[in-house]
Amino acid sequence: MRFEFFGGFDPEYPRNAVLRKGLARLGVETAVCRFGGDFKFWARYPLLLLDAARRGLWRPGGASRGRCLFLPEFCAKDVPLGKLLAVLNSRPLIFDPLAARYETKIIDWGRLRPYTPQAWWNFRIDALSFRLADLILADTSAHKNYYCETYGIDPAKVEVLPLGYDDDIFSPTLGSEVLPSEGKEKNGFQVLFFGSFLPLHGVEVVTGAARLIEAADPSIRFRLIGQGRTMAEAKAASAGAANLEFIPRMPISALARSVEAADLCLGIFGATEKARRVVPHKIFQAMGLGRPVVTLRTPAVEEFFTHDEHLVLCDKPSAEALAETLLALVRDGARRERIARAGHALVRAEFTPEAVARRLLRIAAAKFGMAFAPENLVH
Repeated sequence: MRFEFFGGFDPEYPRNAVLRKGLARLGVETAVCRFGGDFKFWARYPLLLLDAARRGLWRPGGASRGRCLFLPEFCAKDVPLGKLLAVLNSRPLIFDPLAARYETKIIDWGRLRPYTPQAWWNFRIDALSFRLADLILADTSAHKNYYCETYGIDPAKVEVLPLGYDDDIFSPTLGSEVLPSEGKEKNGFQVLFFGSFLPLHGVEVVTGAARLIEAADPSIRFRLIGQGRTMAEAKAASAGAANLEFIPRMPISALARSVEAADLCLGIFGATEKARRVVPHKIFQAMGLGRPVVTLRTPAVEEFFTHDEHLVLCDKPSAEALAETLLALVRDGARRERIARAGHALVRAEFTPEAVARRLLRIAAAKFGMAFAPENLVH
């Protein structure tokens, strides 16, 4: 059994890194054939072909049983080349887009206007990559429905595989036990947001809630770690707020320790349609560290988690709603502790690298044959 990861992907991006780690833990062979995504696709193609030949992916007519070509997140432009290799080598092609180009660049970011040639081109890239793939993965059922309805894909061709998290990094330093909240509030109660400041994150809701809470309880402090598209606006809107601190992006290990030191972590609060379809990595990561999480109530998050059991859901993407939700949770330590423990137990059981990789193998077995079944693994 062999999964061949192919394309201009970032090997440190959490989605593919978690899958490769989980497959390795299960004893599945993986190969990585990649060349920097910073190159234009027409310049990247010959370099990918050379690497494919060097790594043994270019063997027309070779044995195909239990082997597949896997194109990770954001590799839509590499799917045509991947399809050529897959056909020549008698391999199925699995595409894990994570998000469509049109959905991200045009709808969520607003970088391009709809109905422009560039928007049409991004839509066509998505459509072609979906058509060529033998199997498409979606991180949520909400995302699966979006792909099928927007691009006319047969639902049988799309399977849901949640993100999961790296439990080597996002695990409490004192072992598998959730760290208690008591004793973490010596310098005030710390609420942590971390991420890439995308529109779907709704950072303006977080900063607005912080300003409202400052008047009610100045001991509640907000730390925002990261950088991105909406950061400048968030800083400008937060000028003068004494309970807000912006911290630049940091190495993943340092980020994990910052998350562990927080009393409460925030998910996403954007009003965009994409925000309703995703469950970001940071929700799984914060739960993996035993932190209580507050995020926006969406169809996607309710696929995996239950309100007031595994996390706390905010009903509206507004500063007022978030401030009210946070104040109620900050004032109830027993509730925070109960939710943190239940959320941690759930992600440890269902969203570790092994758990997500095992789901992937079951999906591949159902689609391509029992050679991919977890029980057929050879250790």
